Amino acid sequence: MLGLRCIVGDVVCGGLLRRTCLRPPPLPQLTQRCFLSKGGSGSSARLKLRTRLLVSLLFGGSLLAGCRFVYLEKQQRQRQIRLDQLRKVSLGQGTFSLLDQTGRRRTKRDFLGRWVLLYFGFTHCPDICPEELDKLSSAVSALDQDPLLPPVQPLFITVDPQRDDVPALARYVQDFHPRLLALTGTPEEVQHAGRDYRVYASAGPKDDDGDYIVDHTVLIYLVSPDGLFLDYYNRSKSEEKIVESVKNHIRNHKGLDQ
Repeated sequence: MLGLRCIVGDVVCGGLLRRTCLRPPPLPQLTQRCFLSKGGSGSSARLKLRTRLLVSLLFGGSLLAGCRFVYLEKQQRQRQIRLDQLRKVSLGQGTFSLLDQTGRRRTKRDFLGRWVLLYFGFTHCPDICPEELDKLSSAVSALDQDPLLPPVQPLFITVDPQRDDVPALARYVQDFHPRLLALTGTPEEVQHAGRDYRVYASAGPKDDDGDYIVDHTVLIYLVSPDGLFLDYYNRSKSEEKIVESVKNHIRNHKGLDQ
């Protein structure tokens, strides 16, 4: 029994362990090796992730740049179409030659380069014309409060040249915006100016005192610095709506030479 124990002892203690060194490595060393192996795989994964993100960003940036280019091209085409349409429209495309309230001859060229709010009316109008000119004047005053906007020129053209001569206009404009210009002329000159903006005007029958009312188009026109008609405002448009609209037109305006 003692010999058997020795043989077993040799096999266990002297044979296997001594020849093959089957002792496991210390635990800290094994842990360190596993950590290094895992760390290397994590770095590779992060590198691949960064590469994918970079490729995605480059692709997305190229896609966005392409979309923006297409958008700008579309905007440019739409703007060109709009300008071509405005050039073809007869409204406000002609010129006029009239006298202001000081007797000075004014033509449409005098207002190029300036924003204009234009109204056609007559000084003997009992209510509508004063109300619309008050609204126009208030809108211009509100626009004047914004230092980033260019000054807007208020303009009044009579549809009743028989009674609205230069002195009558000089008295009339005193009740409205200080920059308001009022224009008159011969019946032919006034009709030409009104026809260019498709303004309807027709004098009614005279009463016993020789007074009469002129039925006419009631609109406020917005004219760009290029001399092009851009928008109009009827009686239902409030001062606030006009101011908002004019601001939008001014801020988004692209001149014909731009």
